[in-house]
Amino acid sequence: MVSRRVACTVNSTAMTFLFAQVMLTLQSFAVQEAAIALDAPLKHVQGIETDGKRLWVSSVDKEAHTGHLHVFELATGRLLKTARIANGEMYHPGGLSIAGSSLWVPVAEYKRVGQSRIEERDRETLELRSQFSVNDHIGCLAIAKGKIFGGNWDARKIYTWTTKGELLQERSNPHATHYQDMKMRGGMLIGSGVVDKEAGAIDWLFPANLKLQKRVMAGKTDRGTLYSNEGMTEYQGRVYLLPEDGPSRLFVFRVIRR
Repeated sequence: MVSRRVACTVNSTAMTFLFAQVMLTLQSFAVQEAAIALDAPLKHVQGIETDGKRLWVSSVDKEAHTGHLHVFELATGRLLKTARIANGEMYHPGGLSIAGSSLWVPVAEYKRVGQSRIEERDRETLELRSQFSVNDHIGCLAIAKGKIFGGNWDARKIYTWTTKGELLQERSNPHATHYQDMKMRGGMLIGSGVVDKEAGAIDWLFPANLKLQKRVMAGKTDRGTLYSNEGMTEYQGRVYLLPEDGPSRLFVFRVIRR
């Protein structure tokens, strides 16, 4: 049986954030419904996305210099498909997002300052549809209404591009959270990541100015890993978090407070 008790640590660093209207703990924001073991030996989890039936996961194997996309059955964690995603030294996939029939994922060199490709792939076959290059390590992205929002290493910068690769905006991240996965939901940019070694957070941002509308402090799993350490997505009133490398567990939370 999955415990519904969620540990939460809030320190002075986590408390210093900009423009927040609401600050919550994961325990006060949502109720844990499940912890689903994923049936695949994931080396280092990066990002996740779901359509309510399947779970897409990106992961990287630093020793083998390979990145992968995986598709799981959401309810059971059963592996359905996997594909290698790498091109020379660009083998580090990041946080990913779905738009229509496409899956968008950044693939970068495994270093803080490096090159990336933003790839559009078929969400069913995982085959490459299009791509454009970026002169930075892009570690996560979100997409909505023809715009792609992407964060570089630790999300110290937030970029905005068209889906054709035209750079529209480059901004400094005004928040301490190092976003590892991002999504666009209900007109809000949701970023999940690490504040410091003892605190993680999920932030809801206004995309026009990156002001913080809400922050949920995420706490740690029973293995001592921050819930917001890596993969995050939101779908139909549930937040999904995949913080752990293999053996990986997908934590499912039903939102009780908006």
